[in-house]
Amino acid sequence: MDLKPGSRWKSAVCEAQLVVVRPPNVAGELQCGGAAVVPIDEAGAPTGAIDPGFADGVAIGKRYVDEASGLEVLGAKAGTGSLAFNGAAMSIKGAKPLPASD
Repeated sequence: MDLKPGSRWKSAVCEAQLVVVRPPNVAGELQCGGAAVVPIDEAGAPTGAIDPGFADGVAIGKRYVDEASGLEVLGAKAGTGSLAFNGAAMSIKGAKPLPASD
């Protein structure tokens, strides 16, 4: 799986779509709903069941990160499956604090 910046992916088990913002620094597999994601241009509708452990959902416009690998993706379309990299759940990236204006 070649997770290049700007590459677009979709879930194989729900309607979620993703854009890679920062690639991982190690090889691995991006997953949504417990199944590997597929390239956005691959034909076919989502099929299969979502793993209950990965059913928190993907929100549109939110950035998701995997701290261990440095992977960062953007939710381009919402879905019911949640994201993981090599089986480890990804978290929503928090906002950067603004500098103090003294």
